[in-house]
Amino acid sequence: MITSAKKEDSAYRAYDAETITRLRQIIVLRKLRIPLKQIAEVLQSAEARVAIEAFERNLADIEDEITALSTIRSVIKAFVEYLNLGGAKFALPDDASLLEVVDSLTVSKINFKEEKSMEELNKANENLNKLADKDVRIVYLPPMTVAAAYATGEGCEGKAGDMITQFVNESGLLKIKPDARSFGFDCSKGAAVLGEPSQVYEAWVSIPDDIEISAPLVKRTFDGGLYAAHVLRAWDFEDWRLLKEWVNASDKYDNDWDSPRWISAETVAGQGFEETLNFYNFVQKGGKMEDLQLDLLFPIKEKG
Repeated sequence: MITSAKKEDSAYRAYDAETITRLRQIIVLRKLRIPLKQIAEVLQSAEARVAIEAFERNLADIEDEITALSTIRSVIKAFVEYLNLGGAKFALPDDASLLEVVDSLTVSKINFKEEKSMEELNKANENLNKLADKDVRIVYLPPMTVAAAYATGEGCEGKAGDMITQFVNESGLLKIKPDARSFGFDCSKGAAVLGEPSQVYEAWVSIPDDIEISAPLVKRTFDGGLYAAHVLRAWDFEDWRLLKEWVNASDKYDNDWDSPRWISAETVAGQGFEETLNFYNFVQKGGKMEDLQLDLLFPIKEKG
């Protein structure tokens, strides 16, 4: 039902976004006790009719099981009452009607193969919902001077990014600084939820110290610092939460979020960054969304 690809020069297997989505669907359906054979039929057909038929079959099985469990409960209660009346010696009642009911119950069979598969799926789900050490890089961002643009409201990320792109193109920045780096971050005041849409967003591009900056852009000085880095895998930005959990669980690094590493009179400082990877080529190719790849950078400091 799912396939993986083996990366060259790597012992790990890779899964694309579509495969991860399918794996999550399998996990949900297995937790609803849908047999793997029926799950395969549902996912391969992608028709609602097939899914409805599978759910209805499963619902009928559950109804039968509920009835059987209710009967078992009644029989056990009758056994308890009988034993309470019979004294210390154990003996089951020989009531014909009661034994007939017990005999009519179908003994459940455990499908060990399916149980094993569910264990593997649960383990895969657990791995999907946390980052391993191999998924996180520790990087040092050096001090730098940046041109900053910020915007508010709906679509503020795009607005701030467009101002930076316009500045880069009009100033010819990449001709004089081809190693320029670009960062963006949510700078909303108050408690912002990681991964939620931004209300205030600021974008940066690194510049030579002596370059002139005109409004609406402002010049900022970034002091540098240590970051936990992870390449964003899906545009729901759930990886921000996973990266935060990795940092909080680390025995080597402390969470340093909200510790300002630059001064800003206009916006909140001290957040993590979303860095545009391969910024030079990204701009040269027109800044298309399909070419955008982001590194999530979470501010950290060494323990002790």
